[in-house]
Amino acid sequence: MSERKVRIAQLSCGPDYSGVQKEINDAASAVGAEIFYPDLTLHEIKQNYKSFGLDVKSGDLKLAIARAVALVKGAVDADAVFITTCFRCAEAAITRNELRNYIHENSDLPVVSYSFTERTTSGTLLTRMEALTTIARRKALLARQRQVGITMGIDSGSATTKAIIMQDNEIIGTGWRPTIDVVESANEVIALALEEAGIQKSDIEAVGTTGYGRYLIGDKINADLVQEELSVNSKGAVFLADCQTGSATVIDIGGMDNKAISVQDGIPGTFTMGGICAGASGRFLEMTAKRLGVDITELGPLAMKGMENTVPMNSYCIVFGTQSLVNALAEGHSKADVAAAACHSVAEQVFEQQLQEVDIKDPVIMVGGSSLIQGLVRAMGNLLQTEIVVPSHSQYIGAVGAALLSSGYVEQKKKEERDA
Repeated sequence: MSERKVRIAQLSCGPDYSGVQKEINDAASAVGAEIFYPDLTLHEIKQNYKSFGLDVKSGDLKLAIARAVALVKGAVDADAVFITTCFRCAEAAITRNELRNYIHENSDLPVVSYSFTERTTSGTLLTRMEALTTIARRKALLARQRQVGITMGIDSGSATTKAIIMQDNEIIGTGWRPTIDVVESANEVIALALEEAGIQKSDIEAVGTTGYGRYLIGDKINADLVQEELSVNSKGAVFLADCQTGSATVIDIGGMDNKAISVQDGIPGTFTMGGICAGASGRFLEMTAKRLGVDITELGPLAMKGMENTVPMNSYCIVFGTQSLVNALAEGHSKADVAAAACHSVAEQVFEQQLQEVDIKDPVIMVGGSSLIQGLVRAMGNLLQTEIVVPSHSQYIGAVGAALLSSGYVEQKKKEERDA
C-alpha cells in the first residue's frame, strides 16, 4: 500500500513567471509530495493580510501573507510549508523571513524558505523537499531518543566518508576516509568500523545511509533507510549533545554546502542549506591551510593564536579569498593572524547568508569536520555571542544520525507488518 502524498503548502511570489514553478513541482513529486496553493476567499485574503500587520506593495506577497495566516489558524489542511521568493527582491526577502518565523512560532508545521533564481532546478530543491516530507511523515521516528540493537550509519559526503556502529545507544565502532571513489570509500569505512567494534557484518541489524552518495551506497549495501542530511544531522547532533528534548540550533559548515537547522525535541522546524560560494565553506579553510603550509588539523590551534581583525579577508568568492591570503602574507602578516581571519570570514558569511534564515536558540551545536577547527568555532561563538557546543564524535554526525534512525525505522516497519 503506497503512502499518502505529503501536502506541502506553497507561499510564494514569482516562480510562475520565472519558469521555476515546474522545477518546484518536479522536486516535490520526486519525494512523494504534492505542492498546493491554499484556497481563500477574497474576504479571507483581505482580513488575514490586515491582521498580520506587514505593509507590502506586491499583490502576490499580500496573498502569501494571507495564506500563512490561514495555515496558522488551521483553516487549511497542510503537512508542511514551502516559502519561496526571488532572491533579487528586498521586499520579498523581508516577507519570506517574517512568514517563516510566524509559521514556526505559531504552528507545528515544518517550514523551509528559499530564494530562487531563474536557474533553480528540481535537483537544487530536492534535499529540501525530501526533508520536509521526512519530517511530516516520520515525526514519531525523529522524536525517538534511544537506539536499540546493533545498527550502522554511513555518511557519504562530498569530502569525507564516515561510518558509525552503535549498540544500545552507545557508539562502538567508527570509520573515516576521504571520499575518492564513493563505493570503495564506503567499503573502507565499513571495514574500519567493524574492526573497531569487534563484530561481523552479519551482526548488523539495520543500516542507514545519508550524504551525497546515499542512494548509490544504499543500493549497493541494501540499506534499510536512505535519508537526506537535514533530518539525519539534526537527530545526530541533539543525540551527541544530549539535548534531545527542548530547543537547539545545529550548524554544519561542510565541504560543499552549509546547513543551519532549528530543532525542537529532536525534530527540525526551520532549516536552510547551501551557500553563495565555496568561500563560505570548509573547502576555503582547506585551501587556507594548504597556503599556510599546515595540515587542516593544525589550522584551528594556529587560528587560536591569532587576531582575526588585523587582516582584511574577502572570502565571498574563493578566488578573491585566495588573493586576500596571498596579499596578507606578502604584507608580512603572521600565519596565525591569517588563519584567524580566514576562520572569521567563513563564520561571518554563514552568519550573514544563512543564520538569518533560522531561529537561533541555545544550545548552538556545531558539527561536521569543520567543528574540529577551534578558530572557526571561536569566530562563530563571537558572532552569535554564545558558547558553542561541539560534542564528542561531532565529525561523524551524519553517520550517527543514520544509525539512530535506521534502528527506529526497522522497528517501526516490523510493527506496521504485525498490525497489517
